[in-house]
Amino acid sequence: MKKFYGTGVALVTPFDSTGAIDYKSLKKLLTHTAKGVDYYVVMGTTGESVTVSSAEKQEVLNFVKKNNTAKLPIVYGIGGNNTQAVLDTIRNTDLTGVDAILSVSPYYNKPSQEGIYQHFKMIADASPLPIILYNVPGRTASNLTAETTLRLAAHKNIIGIKEASGNLEQCMRIAKSMPKDFLLISGDDLLTVPLYAIGGKGVISVLANALPIPFKKMKEFAFADNYQKASLHQFSLLEINGPMYEESNPVGIKQLLSELGVCGNHVRLPLIPASEGLKKKITKAYEGFKNRKG
Repeated sequence: MKKFYGTGVALVTPFDSTGAIDYKSLKKLLTHTAKGVDYYVVMGTTGESVTVSSAEKQEVLNFVKKNNTAKLPIVYGIGGNNTQAVLDTIRNTDLTGVDAILSVSPYYNKPSQEGIYQHFKMIADASPLPIILYNVPGRTASNLTAETTLRLAAHKNIIGIKEASGNLEQCMRIAKSMPKDFLLISGDDLLTVPLYAIGGKGVISVLANALPIPFKKMKEFAFADNYQKASLHQFSLLEINGPMYEESNPVGIKQLLSELGVCGNHVRLPLIPASEGLKKKITKAYEGFKNRKG
């Protein structure tokens, strides 16, 4: 699964001022991110998947495949808290040209660890593509524990996990006992280098939408065992990372992309564009990033 080593970018879905998908800007985003990322993640939560219709999701996926001039692998987000609905979506989606599915742990209904295990086992049994688990307790209200992750890692069709718990001890327990070819992927941009250091293979990143090059450098230096230089690029993101999430994701990253001229800052309700205060914070943080030394 070396095609998933390095940086996957959790692509935003650009909208215009009317709320329609802005395909011109999406094409620009694909070109911009291809400068430094290793694969595309389409219709993750950063892509506002919860407010994009099923038809729109297929259209976006088809557009990314058609405009993937860098020929990068594609991971597609299909997850939810209704197991049967997830299975139906997998069965009814044209997955031609997709390399893997990213599936978030069930949210809101807070299943037990056994329930989470059975949910993912059924999905992995039915899926024609390999599955990457996604653990993000801050959004799902339940944690996919290291023990459950390792149970699922034994399934031949489950190839990795995007770990966004922010719990380094949990990540270390996964790294210590996971199968040799299992992918431990950071779901937190600021933990990219720490996870590389304990055996992780990369990150699925929000910031890479706007700033793909630091992630490319982190990967190159980490794989060369030069963690001192890898950390310098990690440190460069310290001030700009926080504002990305102050008013929920992807509000912050879309504002930064707007400042870079890649796409507008439009989001769909119930999200709203960045406040004036957040805009100023992002501008200041980006100026600091551009003017940094080293």
